[in-house]
Amino acid sequence: MNAQAQTSTRAAAAAPSPTHGWRDVLVALREPRVLAMLALGFSAGLPFLLTANTLGAWLRDAGIELSAIGFLSWVGLAYSFKFVWAPLLDRVELPVLGRLGKRRSWILLAQSGVIAGLVAMTMIGPGGGLMPFGAFALLVAFSSATQDIAIDAWRIEVSRSAEELGLMSAAYQLGYRAAMLVTNAFIFNIAARAGWELSYGLMAVLVGVGVAAALYASEPRAETSAVAQRVAPPRAAVPIWTLRGLYGAVVGPFIVFFSAHGVKALLLLAAISLYRLPDFIMGPMVNPFYTDLGLSLDVIGAMRAGVGVWGTIAGVAAGGFCAVRLGFVPTLVLGAFLAPASNIGLTAMAFAGPDLVVFGAALSLENFSEGFAGTALIAWMSSLTTFGYAATQYALLSSFYSILGKVLKGFSGIAVEALARSMELIPAYGVFFACTAAIAVPSVLVTILAARAHRSAAGRDA
Repeated sequence: MNAQAQTSTRAAAAAPSPTHGWRDVLVALREPRVLAMLALGFSAGLPFLLTANTLGAWLRDAGIELSAIGFLSWVGLAYSFKFVWAPLLDRVELPVLGRLGKRRSWILLAQSGVIAGLVAMTMIGPGGGLMPFGAFALLVAFSSATQDIAIDAWRIEVSRSAEELGLMSAAYQLGYRAAMLVTNAFIFNIAARAGWELSYGLMAVLVGVGVAAALYASEPRAETSAVAQRVAPPRAAVPIWTLRGLYGAVVGPFIVFFSAHGVKALLLLAAISLYRLPDFIMGPMVNPFYTDLGLSLDVIGAMRAGVGVWGTIAGVAAGGFCAVRLGFVPTLVLGAFLAPASNIGLTAMAFAGPDLVVFGAALSLENFSEGFAGTALIAWMSSLTTFGYAATQYALLSSFYSILGKVLKGFSGIAVEALARSMELIPAYGVFFACTAAIAVPSVLVTILAARAHRSAAGRDA
């Protein structure tokens, strides 16, 4: 990549957009591509908790030990290693489905895998053995990770400007959070009445929202893409089955990324890997904590569908607006300070008991902070990619975002059980959540350093 392209990339990633206000944001939400992004974001978010926190609630109801729940959460590592097969999505056009376009065809194939895995999980259940049950949970996670790769690439490449990229990131996060509301709130109400098997079956049906969006969406074009305007798209690809083609598909995106961002690339990756670490580590224990605290499935579902949804909407809206008005980098730093709020709220719940007022306050903090920080991180990472390599490069960034947390969260059940040997179970949860909140301190420091490096590089090249 030449120096001019690097300069354009850095300036576009760091520059704020001060001319856009709330009215511009609301008008943009009527754009067909933004509406498609909402639906695709919903499809991306739907399977995530079904193989993570919500799966933990199902397993706890089935009498599975906390340590086993923690270990089974490792199926989510599929999201952390998606950069391994992401080059296929950049370079391989699928037969038959490929007529719809490279990005959309991969989205549809991945959605088929999610549906098949969820249906199989409902047919087996935890009672059918944790090994086969976990294998189909892994199929869901792998297919969902593949869907994420394709949707992220579509979102980045279809955006026509840096401002629209911020709006598309906010739309993605809003759809994603709406899906998490369904799989983290409404599913509890359904499970309380009809059982977990039927609940998961209904989630498989809801993946159809994403299928419809993929069929409706338009395929990205290099001549209108913002990332293609910042950086020249890669030359015509050599077939991937040749040695040169394999090298270009696997190594090329990483060479382009490190060439564009120089030595600060390692600092950027470090900031990404620590950014949401507290949330990942505490994740598998949240729903078991609610169950052991004495909260019913109906109460959990109702509270998440009530105060939780408004916290999510407010957080995503604030994150998207700040990304448009302040720029991606300042919004990222604000999100780093807000991220550990959910952990602190859970600590307060552990010492207050099953108090619905405290529960509501904790949920509001959790959903606002996660909505804001998630939008900030997605927008910033998206701004670092290159047209034609978006699938592989964004998969690399999002893998760094999750890999450390997903490895460590597997030990979360062991940590709580170890603390419970020297105190009551509920206070042990509280201490555990407080420790995860403390992990945010190095995350904030590294994020500030990465932000300064990013802005100073953009200033020198401007």
